[in-house]
Amino acid sequence: MAKQSSIFKFFNKSPPPVPKAKPSPAEADLPSSVRKKNNSPKEEAKHASQTPTTKKTAAKAIKGGFGKLFGNKTPTVKESPAPCPFSAGALVWAKLEGHPWWPCMVVPQPLGGQQMRGRGKSQRLHVHFFDEPPTRGWVSTKYIREYQGSDSSDAKTGGVFFSGKPVIRRAMELADAAMPDSSETRLKMPVCMDPSDAEEEEEEDMELDKSALTDEDLTEEEDDETVKSKPSRRSSRTTAEQGSKSKRRRIVVASDSEDSGDEFKPEQAGGSSEEDDEEEEVVNSASEEEEDAESEHEAEPGSPVKPVKRKRPAEKPSSAKPKPKIPTLPEPAKRAPLTSTITADTKSRLSAFSAPESFDSQAIGSVAGGQGGATVWDHEKLDWLQEGRRKDTKRRRQSEEDYDPTTLYVPEDFLNKTTPGMRRWWQLKSETFDAVLFYKVGKFYELYHMDAVIGVNELGLTFMKGAWAHSGFPEIGFGRFSDGLVQKGYKVARVEQTETPDMMEARCKTMLKPTKFDRVVQREVCRIITRGTQTYSVLDGAPSETQSKYLLSIKEKAEEESSGRCRTYGVSFVDTSVGYFHVGQFQDDRHCSRLRTLVSHYAPAQVLFEKGNPSAETRKIFKASLSSAMQEGLTAGSQFWDAQKTLKTLAEENYFKESVGKDEESGSSVLPSVLKSMTSESDSLGLTPKEGYELALSALGGCIFYLKKCLVDQELLSMTNFKEYVPVDVEMEKAAGPTHFFSQTRQRMVLDGVTLANLEILQNGSGGTEGTLLERLDTCSSPFGKRLLKQWLCSPLCNPTSIGERLDALEDLMGVQAQATEVSDLLKKLPDLERLLSKIHSIGTQKGQDHPDSRAVLYEEVTYSKRKIADFLSALEGFKTMQEIVSILGPVAVDFRSRLLCQVVNLKDDGQEGLFPDLSAELKRWDTAFDHQKARTTGVITPKAGFDPEFDQALSGIKTCEKDLQDYLDRQKKRLGCRNLTYWGTGRNRFQMEVPDSVSERNIPEEYKVKSTKKGWKRYWTREIERLFSELQNLEEKRDAALKDCMRRLFYNFDKNYRDWQTGVECMAVLDVLLSLTRYSQGGDGGPMTRPQVLLPGDVSQSAAFLDLRGSRHPCVTKTFFGDDFIPNDIAIGCPGGEEGQEDKGHAPCVLVTGPNMGGKSTLMRQCGLVVILAQLGCYVPAESLSFTPVDRVFTRLGASDRIMAGESTFFVELSETASILHHGTKHSLVLLDELGRGTATYDGTAIASAVVNELAERICCRTLFSTHYHSLVEDYTNNPAVRLGHMACMVENEGDEDPSQETITFLYKFIAGACPKSYGFNAARLANLPEDVIQSGHRKAKEFERSTISLRVFKKLCLYAEDPTAASTQFALLVRMIGNL
Repeated sequence: MAKQSSIFKFFNKSPPPVPKAKPSPAEADLPSSVRKKNNSPKEEAKHASQTPTTKKTAAKAIKGGFGKLFGNKTPTVKESPAPCPFSAGALVWAKLEGHPWWPCMVVPQPLGGQQMRGRGKSQRLHVHFFDEPPTRGWVSTKYIREYQGSDSSDAKTGGVFFSGKPVIRRAMELADAAMPDSSETRLKMPVCMDPSDAEEEEEEDMELDKSALTDEDLTEEEDDETVKSKPSRRSSRTTAEQGSKSKRRRIVVASDSEDSGDEFKPEQAGGSSEEDDEEEEVVNSASEEEEDAESEHEAEPGSPVKPVKRKRPAEKPSSAKPKPKIPTLPEPAKRAPLTSTITADTKSRLSAFSAPESFDSQAIGSVAGGQGGATVWDHEKLDWLQEGRRKDTKRRRQSEEDYDPTTLYVPEDFLNKTTPGMRRWWQLKSETFDAVLFYKVGKFYELYHMDAVIGVNELGLTFMKGAWAHSGFPEIGFGRFSDGLVQKGYKVARVEQTETPDMMEARCKTMLKPTKFDRVVQREVCRIITRGTQTYSVLDGAPSETQSKYLLSIKEKAEEESSGRCRTYGVSFVDTSVGYFHVGQFQDDRHCSRLRTLVSHYAPAQVLFEKGNPSAETRKIFKASLSSAMQEGLTAGSQFWDAQKTLKTLAEENYFKESVGKDEESGSSVLPSVLKSMTSESDSLGLTPKEGYELALSALGGCIFYLKKCLVDQELLSMTNFKEYVPVDVEMEKAAGPTHFFSQTRQRMVLDGVTLANLEILQNGSGGTEGTLLERLDTCSSPFGKRLLKQWLCSPLCNPTSIGERLDALEDLMGVQAQATEVSDLLKKLPDLERLLSKIHSIGTQKGQDHPDSRAVLYEEVTYSKRKIADFLSALEGFKTMQEIVSILGPVAVDFRSRLLCQVVNLKDDGQEGLFPDLSAELKRWDTAFDHQKARTTGVITPKAGFDPEFDQALSGIKTCEKDLQDYLDRQKKRLGCRNLTYWGTGRNRFQMEVPDSVSERNIPEEYKVKSTKKGWKRYWTREIERLFSELQNLEEKRDAALKDCMRRLFYNFDKNYRDWQTGVECMAVLDVLLSLTRYSQGGDGGPMTRPQVLLPGDVSQSAAFLDLRGSRHPCVTKTFFGDDFIPNDIAIGCPGGEEGQEDKGHAPCVLVTGPNMGGKSTLMRQCGLVVILAQLGCYVPAESLSFTPVDRVFTRLGASDRIMAGESTFFVELSETASILHHGTKHSLVLLDELGRGTATYDGTAIASAVVNELAERICCRTLFSTHYHSLVEDYTNNPAVRLGHMACMVENEGDEDPSQETITFLYKFIAGACPKSYGFNAARLANLPEDVIQSGHRKAKEFERSTISLRVFKKLCLYAEDPTAASTQFALLVRMIGNL
């Protein structure tokens, strides 16, 4: 509270107050602290206890009308102390500023014994807060109410003192417990005795709440500071004169931008002469200040809030009342807060900086009329706005199938009753009902009604006082607040004023009978921002993450069940931050494997689909895999266009006019080459889709419609960055054979969504990146490098030559360690150039007059200009750094073996196959284009001569015109014979010839017309001067217009070389990723790293696919669970592994993996998959050696999980993933199957697992690691040449003991040949801390199962022996041994 007082003391003291009624409890509930408080008053009690006892204050001088009325002195107001309303030990409700009501007890101050301080309205009572631990503080007597127990009506729901907060409910329990006791007994309770330094010496500082302030706000306050009187006998006149001295006090707050230039003047803003000493009465609004400022500055009639007309008090004659004298005051012992009297309007402006304590207290404090109870806002009372009763703009009810939830029907009679500004708000809200409107009023963005409630709940804004919900913030805070809502899944619509009040007046003059609704400045939606359409413009601020977020548009065509239930998808997805569009169409299986892979590789932040179009299976994917993404259905035809309408719109809108001829051989085509290839060859106009691309172009149409709705279609489509999306396995199916497929450079390994999740390549099980392969590899220095690494990781190479080139590049970089380190340091300095190029393109794109943003009136234009220039200069510096990187690696590049690395670091024209463009000439040109430092500080670009033809032409014309005017003046000097003839004047009155009176009137020519005079001089104009001056004015207007549009034209000229700039960024991204892989290849996990040997099938002695991995370790796990070093393992599939007894199975493609629970089987399988991915990524692997043929696809079936959201059980998920393997697997695939069949009965699971092993080993013949605990399965395949057995070794002590607790197992984590006899599940049960009696019971049951199983086997053997006439004695001996064991 001392902080609050210190702010208010900077304002002039007004005349004596008119007595006012005490505030109602609801008004007292309004938070008025400028400093943000916690919900518990512990800290506040400390501050409150700092208030000294009493203080007589010296009055301040008055300005304006107050000065005329009372002179320079104010009357002395004598106040008599009021009796204490509550005795010691009384139980009360008390309220500190910015906090809810709290149960308390009146107690004397423990240090001085005082119970009350201050006089009049400054009177405060010392109370003990019921809290744990207890706290104390001084509370204004206005905010003290009698405590009547927690069961009173005021403390229940809807009452003034109601609160659902646990701390307050606990405080009420403590107060209730003390109620039966007498006051004397209560005073014996333990209270807070901690002394406070601040009670001895109080520091008063001016602080503003930073949470309610915007990122970039700096306000300047100017008013008279109260002057304290000193103990002297000087006259009151002297005191008053000192008090009248004006001082400037500037309030500076945390900011990351230049100040906004606003100056807050209480004498202008107040408008009321009534004294108001109630510091706690606050109007929580950031917008009233703006409305007043707007009405003063522009007389803006479009404010949604009707302005309050304030009357100044009538001035009285000075003789009517003698000037009151201010007596000299003795200096007090301690400095007390100078509580100055200020108007409610001033307080409302200050309260713009206060923080909200909570939504409940805001709501309670905002009830109209100050009545207690829960808030019901005006918009909540509107019948047509209630859930279930709403209609869209076409009057369709919510219950109707084609209801459009993005629009709202607002009755016309309701609109006619509202103010003009609010009418416009409702009109815009009806068109964008699903968005939060940031509605511009002057220099502030306002949120009204339901949007204001969202703003308070989600952003921590504060409500304005009134019956209708209303909050706001300054324009400069748009980026932070809009991003806060967008990240939480809201849409934000930015509504700007698109004309000034002067333009509005001019418009009204052209109308026959303008109504009050016409006399408001036009406002239009200039941008709608969603999670999938963020472009990070200068208003939006910087991106919070480096990875891409996609807007995905999808259309499906489901086939009949007779055709195998395959489905076809058309997709279009775009990263709006860089402007890359991907368009494609593909067929998919019934499990939607390709679609799942797509959404895993390019994780969408938002999904668009045609209403009624997606099948049930696709909707399951939306619900399960894309639950975190925004999903929006568009109406077929009007919103989600078909292919023909899409092509027609692209042709009509002329999006690609600037790029025609850039990429095309002939400039005749208006479509980019990718889109042109999707149109029918027979249609030269490109308006007919090609067969097989109808769905793709329709999906693109849905995407374009949405970007158009968000008002970013022009800036994104004009970049012409289109790529065709083709699923990786589609190319595999088209290939003539494996050798042909792997020899193609562009082929990639397929990693579907299941594999990415199971191997934790991009995300771990909890959705983070800790422990993932991406995190292990990603040491990239630049944001665009990080994005490229993720792309590479999702689609590793298949071509051995390409893999070899990357590995050569890593070796080359290892050989130039010094240069590599220097380059890495330089790469860290690069900004996100990929996104900056998109920003520059957007700024350079000329928005047509039909785009509302081109008409928007922005008050922080200079700040935005500075940001644009800073971004542009940052991009230039980045490209200079790139040039430096190329110059560092250039000299050593001659020794590089890698063709890829040579392409990246050599210039295009050097004749060494370099791809990096020579940017030096262009960068030098931009260095001399304008004064960079001046532009950075002023926000204005003034081009130097020769850079901007329009500007140069205007300047040249101005010089010529000024020379003509000077020549004319010289001629007139000779004509009049007067040497001191000069031009005089400013602005529109320039170039008046000033002639002295000494020149005779007879010598003045007739064409001279007198324009003005001064003593001894006359000023003339002639027709020639008038003509030349008119010409000069036209040229100056052209110059100003050219200068105003200069920044856009400069950015446009820069963007003309977009392809070169983009190529440079791509080269640096590749270099950054290669350096990241080099660092991993050198460091690894401390163990040996090896270069993998990738061979084409047929290049080795056997033509079959194989994998020979020696001494391999897990790329992401360096230690075991117990902290030991990771145990390396050998894995051989399809080639001799060197194991004893397995010589006849040297080329077995399938390995059955057994072993104890927790023995490391799953880790081994994941390790194998990750090492192969690393190798085909072109990176060294953590192993002693690796030799293998390329893998076209890695399949995984690991872990047990269900998909509850999709209605799929654990076993169903297992079989779905297995079905995908059996349908799409080839002999070049790598399959990792972990414990298939555990989700069903033992017999079913064993049978299915056996059939799958047989299919993989004998029909598909793909490399497989199949782990199982079905030991009967192992027995079945013991003699199968296509299956090899292996297990994770362990050491068992006390095996076979009747007491399972005596059995101890040591995991060796070593993969060796042969089968493991048991799974040792009771060891896992003991480690999991199952009760001992449960384990013992289970062990007995296991023995029974084991005996019955062996009995069945013996019986089976006996039957076979009896039926086999050729049975030998050895078989008989084996049978006898089994019976003996039993």
